[in-house]
Amino acid sequence: MKFGVNTIRYKNKLNNSAGDPAPDGVEKLAERIGAQLGAIEEIIDVGSKYKGLLIVKIAESEKLENSDHLNKCMVDDGGKVAEIKRDANGLVQVVTGAPNVYKGMMAVWLPPGSTVPASADKDPFVLESRNMRGAMSHGMLASAKELALGDSHEGILEIHEDAKPGDDFAELANLTDEKVIDIENKMFTHRPDCFGFIGIARELAGIQQQSYKSAEWYTLNPEIPAVEADPLPLEVVNEIPELVPRFTAITMRDVELKQSPVWLMALLSSVGMRPINIIVDYSNYFMLNTGQPIHIYDYDKVKALSDGPNARLIVRHPKQGEKIELLNGKTIEPNANTMMVATDKALACVGGAIGGSNTEVGDDTKNIIIEAATWDMYQMRRTSMEYGIFTDAVTRFTKGQSPLQNKAIVAKIVNEIRKNASGKVASELFDDIRLPAEVVQRGSVHPPVSVSVDFINVRLGLNLNADEIKKLLENVEFTVESIGDDLTIKAPFWRTDIEIPEDIVEEVGRLYGYDHLPLDLPKRDLTPALRNKMIDLKSEVRDVLSDAGANEVLTYSFVHGNLLNKAGQDKNQAFQLANALSPDLQYYRLSLTPSLLEKIHANIKLGFGEFALYEIGKAHSKSQADDEGLPKEFERVSFVFATDAKFAKNYSGTPYYQAKKYLMNLLTRFGLDNQVSFEPFAENDTDQAATYYDASRSAIVKVHDEILGRIGEYKSSVRRALKLPEFCAGFELGLAPLLASGSNDAKYTPLSRFPKVTQDITLKVSSNITFAELFAVINESAISAHPDASLHVEPLNIFQKADNLSYKNITLRLEIADYQRTLTDAEVNKLLENIAMNAKEKFGAERI
Repeated sequence: MKFGVNTIRYKNKLNNSAGDPAPDGVEKLAERIGAQLGAIEEIIDVGSKYKGLLIVKIAESEKLENSDHLNKCMVDDGGKVAEIKRDANGLVQVVTGAPNVYKGMMAVWLPPGSTVPASADKDPFVLESRNMRGAMSHGMLASAKELALGDSHEGILEIHEDAKPGDDFAELANLTDEKVIDIENKMFTHRPDCFGFIGIARELAGIQQQSYKSAEWYTLNPEIPAVEADPLPLEVVNEIPELVPRFTAITMRDVELKQSPVWLMALLSSVGMRPINIIVDYSNYFMLNTGQPIHIYDYDKVKALSDGPNARLIVRHPKQGEKIELLNGKTIEPNANTMMVATDKALACVGGAIGGSNTEVGDDTKNIIIEAATWDMYQMRRTSMEYGIFTDAVTRFTKGQSPLQNKAIVAKIVNEIRKNASGKVASELFDDIRLPAEVVQRGSVHPPVSVSVDFINVRLGLNLNADEIKKLLENVEFTVESIGDDLTIKAPFWRTDIEIPEDIVEEVGRLYGYDHLPLDLPKRDLTPALRNKMIDLKSEVRDVLSDAGANEVLTYSFVHGNLLNKAGQDKNQAFQLANALSPDLQYYRLSLTPSLLEKIHANIKLGFGEFALYEIGKAHSKSQADDEGLPKEFERVSFVFATDAKFAKNYSGTPYYQAKKYLMNLLTRFGLDNQVSFEPFAENDTDQAATYYDASRSAIVKVHDEILGRIGEYKSSVRRALKLPEFCAGFELGLAPLLASGSNDAKYTPLSRFPKVTQDITLKVSSNITFAELFAVINESAISAHPDASLHVEPLNIFQKADNLSYKNITLRLEIADYQRTLTDAEVNKLLENIAMNAKEKFGAERI
């Protein structure tokens, strides 16, 4: 958020009860802000861009010979610029191409040697006297764009204020020594009043122990000007008072949409807003000033869209199928929960967020409706995220503006438009206030807070007395009653964040200065913390998969509903976020695998033809919520292996077995390689982690009848939706059952000093015999024959003839090395015969 120090100083000057915000200079103020409030992004010296710029009067103006668009002007600068060529009347010649120049006009002159303000922050352009079509031009007459006061470049900026030739433009625009402080607004996230200049000025006074008193107009019950012109009747209906607790509106007739005063243009430009016209600029100015957004409608456009003789505004939810074109050119169809302002015939505004183009103030607007409402901050956040609307109004309404300030702001802007834009009040103030009666009666959003001096001091480590605390709070306009050391504190009407004693502790600590708090370290227990087994497990999983060549990724725990649909998951089982980080991150994910599958195509497209990805993270599901319906977190690891067609030919067998290699490598690390079993998917399996696997090419991974997870290839529908290659498979395991079943103790098996012997064996078995059953028998036979040997059995191939589906051939490779001596061929052949015999006894297997 940006604010100008000189702007606040000028405003405080008008408000005699407020002091200088930077009595010791801007740099000292910046130090104080950093110590007591928060970080400063930068300090921008805005005023330096306008040094030497003068107000001049166009004494003469005529077309320049040999040019169809240039004008030769003689300007009166009051003789302020020395050493410059003048005519006999003391006038300076300036050539301009502006079509709006005329004799007697007051304008801004940039003398030779001055820098064009719009170029100061980029590539500074310094002016000089130069010949233009045979005529010398000394400097230039500036447009609003060249002065960095707007986008208008069609003509020079005309000065309507009371000024005389030679006056300093920076002084007229309140830019003398102006420095803008850009602060990160996280420090004010819970302080809606500080999203306005008044709140910041009050805060700056408070942290410097100065007393601040708001201007007289900023009050609970201001005087509203009486109707002074032919009435412009307005009817307002609030159908959603639970979301819009206050809606104020008033009409004005015969407003003049002219250029804003230069001080207002300068202020808006300095904080990044584009000046438009005096009506729109005033609405933006009072939003910046108070933190309360204001919306202005064209009365005649609203009336044309209303039934009956009066203009009507209806605060409601949209009807099915209704659409609205927004001021930014985007057309939306708002959902049923969006807060809207409408007429009888059409939607007119997304409440609190952005107006509609059908009722906007345009160049031909004469009559207006001024609205200042309070919108539910939570629904406002949902609307903002759903439609990508991030206006300045949304920023403020999502912080929770006080509904008690609306009337004062409407009264003030009405008076300013009456005084400076010729507007006349054409209706009574409509004030639909649905706040609790006690809130209106006490003039404060929350009840007074009772707290003791000791309560505050104990938490801050200070020794303040009641009078010191009272003074700190009264400096920022709290009402404090004290009886001994017991305080009763009432927050002013603009504060919405003071509810409990701890809020007072925070307030006192900030105003007194956190840098003044004692620096005593708390006592600590130096007993070493117990190791976290889950953290150790994750570390081991990470090491095993990374050592095997897989790359770890970290994706959001939130996903778009479209991804859930593509993975075949039921998004109704996922917890939907009420305040999503982005419109693309709507749901808690049900499992990790879809997040990995989403990354496959992008990596292959970038030229990575062969890779493995894994992620360790959390998943949630409504079907596994706690008794209160709140989400439980499930720690999981997901793995995917993928290759494009070019690399897939390097692999024998199906991708299922490639994924299984990584899985068995992982399970071996935890001592589960001999305890794991793989079972077919159940027909009624409703687990959301199973929806993307092809049941005929996948398996449930179990240890001791407990499900660890699932492994397999993916359905063709999922491959098409996510553009996956054919050679792609993976697994997903729960870390909690892995931790419960496996051992995380470090294991070390020495290598044998003697050569290993490798032999293959092929067994013909019935088709209903699973590989896991056969593998278990073979492994057990080998271990019993050579219990002290280094042994490894791995599958090579499974073959089944198309004309004989009753049997299949399974080929395995046996690697064995003894620790005492080199094994002979006879010993190995005997081992293979023993394996074949045990397999035949158990399954009727035939060795081929």
